[in-house]
Amino acid sequence: MLIFEKARELAVIQSAAEVIGWDQETYLPPAAAKHRASQLAWLSSKAHELATSADWERALETAVSADDGGDPVVTANLRELRRSFNRATKLPVELVARDSVASSLAKHAWADARTRSDFSTFAPHLATLLEIAREKADLWGYADEPYDALLEGFERATSTAAVAGLFDVMRPAVREIAALAVANSATHAPGLPPGPYPLAAQQKFNAQVAAAVGFDFEAGRIDTTTHPFCTTLGPRDVRLTTRYDEADFTSSLFGVLHEAGHGLYEQGLPSADFGLPSGSSVSLGIHESQSRLWENHVGRSRTFWEKWYPVAQEIFSQLDSFPLEKFLRYLWRAEFSPIRVEADEATYDLHILLRFGLERRMVNGSLAVADVPAAWNECFRDLFGFAPVDDRHGCLQDIHWSMGGLGYFATYTLGNINSAQLFAAARKDPAVAAACDRADYLPLLGWLRKNVHAHGATLDPAELMRQATGGAPSTEAYLTHLKSRYL
Repeated sequence: MLIFEKARELAVIQSAAEVIGWDQETYLPPAAAKHRASQLAWLSSKAHELATSADWERALETAVSADDGGDPVVTANLRELRRSFNRATKLPVELVARDSVASSLAKHAWADARTRSDFSTFAPHLATLLEIAREKADLWGYADEPYDALLEGFERATSTAAVAGLFDVMRPAVREIAALAVANSATHAPGLPPGPYPLAAQQKFNAQVAAAVGFDFEAGRIDTTTHPFCTTLGPRDVRLTTRYDEADFTSSLFGVLHEAGHGLYEQGLPSADFGLPSGSSVSLGIHESQSRLWENHVGRSRTFWEKWYPVAQEIFSQLDSFPLEKFLRYLWRAEFSPIRVEADEATYDLHILLRFGLERRMVNGSLAVADVPAAWNECFRDLFGFAPVDDRHGCLQDIHWSMGGLGYFATYTLGNINSAQLFAAARKDPAVAAACDRADYLPLLGWLRKNVHAHGATLDPAELMRQATGGAPSTEAYLTHLKSRYL
């Protein structure tokens, strides 16, 4: 089918961009940054031209007209290719170019403003990006509010109202759990024995753990970077990255488990369908569910450490006199931090609730850009009980807005919600539950392969959750998990 051939050609271009993007974040010499930006811009423009061309549209229309519905995967692929084409072609080239320039300038302005903790110098750029976001939303169309159209780019077939409904249910419970967890940690959480925890020893331990949960090192690898991420360079080439702290080996380990969760999803997608929706991840909320499941439900569990703590003690001798119970209290500590990326499991969602509410108001125009710092501090004080000391620790801490990523933050908490619901559903299988109880997680991976990964993007996220768990996305399993662990 011609349209599928074109989709695979597009995937080759995009994966080439991923290769040099990965290199940019890992091994690129600083002096090469300017040329690398031009390489990425060229590949991005070629990909956009192909995916919005008249040839692409003719091939798509021909395939849709000929489809008799006999193969549901083919039908789903054509439906999703049509959805992507419609969204891409609704934006004029002028707007795409203006958006690219604005975000490029905004990232530099944000970095400078963050260094100096001065929101006022970033504000004009944010105002421009908001104006562009509203333009895009109007062109894409939306049911109730412009934020719907932005959210669709990250979590398709949902709505702002649906997400807000989930968040409103969990808000009081999460606030209570966080407060109690922080209070408990203040008196019961020990410190980790002092380092150093040698980098080479951490790398050895991390690789053992990643392999044990099913990450295929014949089809992937782990490298070092400043900001951990996972990227797919091809159907059998998934790259994980992490960063190391010689004072705390758990920092890199949980980075690896989190990114390995993303990587296991990518390795579990149908490799023969690379470039097609059926061989692609469905949404950020589902992708994040995989990373959170392996990081938190598996990696922070007592059962996991009953198996792996003796191994850690052999590798890191200072743990010999630090019993498992104290180590678990260290892992399950909770503390209110102004910084999202430093937040623990018990308090993390408060950061997302704050950002989702502010973004929604910014996009609908009820919150002026000039008032963002004050609104941030007011909402933060309401949720956490104190305000950040400055803009760098407050509204300037995340890069997302400078990249034009409005609508992104909600997917982090959607991932938390989905992870708990999927893990609870998987454990209803007696074989999976029994294996997890002895720290054998390959049956769990097999369950995820069958119920999540194998579908690619042929189902909408909510439908995938319904088929996998028997119900629509709900906060029940997630809140039960937090209460069990922290209360």
